[in-house]
Amino acid sequence: MEYIKNDVLGEGYYSIDHSSGLKIFVYPKKDYASTYAVFGTKYGSIDTRFKRSDKKDFIEIPAGTAHFLEHKLFESEELDAFQRYAKTGASANAYTSFDRTCYLFTCTGHFKENFEILLDFVRHPYFTEETVQKEQGIIGQEIDMYKDLPDWVCLFNMLTAMYHNHPVKIDIAGTKQSISEITAEMLFSCYETFYNLSNMALAVAGNVTVEEVVEIADRLLTKDEFVTVERAFKDEPDAVVENYVEEKLALVTPVFCLGYKERHSSPERTIKETIGKSLLLDMIAGQSSDLYRELLDSGLINDTFSTEYFNGHGYATPMFSGESLEPKKVAELINEKIGEFKKSGFTVDEFEMVREKHYGKTIRAFTDVDTIANGLVVSHFDNDDLFSEFKVLQEITSDYCYELLMNSFDSEKAVLSVIMPKDI
Repeated sequence: MEYIKNDVLGEGYYSIDHSSGLKIFVYPKKDYASTYAVFGTKYGSIDTRFKRSDKKDFIEIPAGTAHFLEHKLFESEELDAFQRYAKTGASANAYTSFDRTCYLFTCTGHFKENFEILLDFVRHPYFTEETVQKEQGIIGQEIDMYKDLPDWVCLFNMLTAMYHNHPVKIDIAGTKQSISEITAEMLFSCYETFYNLSNMALAVAGNVTVEEVVEIADRLLTKDEFVTVERAFKDEPDAVVENYVEEKLALVTPVFCLGYKERHSSPERTIKETIGKSLLLDMIAGQSSDLYRELLDSGLINDTFSTEYFNGHGYATPMFSGESLEPKKVAELINEKIGEFKKSGFTVDEFEMVREKHYGKTIRAFTDVDTIANGLVVSHFDNDDLFSEFKVLQEITSDYCYELLMNSFDSEKAVLSVIMPKDI
């Protein structure tokens, strides 16, 4: 057991290599009323082709299998996990992203009982062909529902126009066709591969002690045979599929998403590059930037406008999104601003302002137990330390960010996705 402390915050967390093979993190917050726990696996929607270290061949699975498995894991032969949590008063949920699946709960009492439920249902899968077929109908309805969400459709239209082969372009829930191919046997195979404790992480933050967590883990977790997972993706061309894509849905104000496809020299971005790109996005069009004020004052955007460095295993794109009556004009002005920065650079004051802003935001994040616990899981999967962002923000330079700028934001690899109202 190792205690990792941050001098800026004056607090820290415990990192435990549990005998079961699971990595466990505990971040005590003695004065907090609530406790948040998350049990995650490094298994997301993009993991459709993989090989276990103890097997010879790669296997391919249908898109949407990770999300499907997340839904099914809550079930049991008796009460499902949500019914069990209802008796304790805890609030429980789960989510599947492109690169991970997480199960979580938050509570203000009965922590031990709630924690036992979490470890129990995640470690005891129950699938039958009958229940799988029933779930196919349920998730099929969910897929249809997401087709009516403009922001969601806009994002995936952009990714489809950007990526030729990478599975990030496929909806996390898959398609009706892909989920129809999922079987109970397939779910068990994926569970045994990705829900091996060596591929998982458990984090608890809030009103809890490390002794409480370890005692329950010792009692309920048995050791898994150690395996690793090798992922494989088809080669991805540098060029985008197309630079503009448009669709019409029932909405009032058009929605847009502008992204710049980046070339990958390595599967995943470092935390330094991720932070550097986030600082660049803030300087280009963050809420304190000249461009943001210009766009807002002219009515070209509203307060839905945001920026994000969207990245993961084998994919990355700096992204601008929001609502606008003239999305092409917004994209044009963003490209102009990027060109100005590339030609003339940005001032030290501009850089320091956004760096200090992000530093303050990082400190504030440690008041939220859910942000802390999820951050512990994500940083572990990324082979980082939870507090590494502090060090990066202290050491990162404007010269480094300018170098990132010059090697990214290529207008030839830009994709503008727009959702227009049906009646226009």
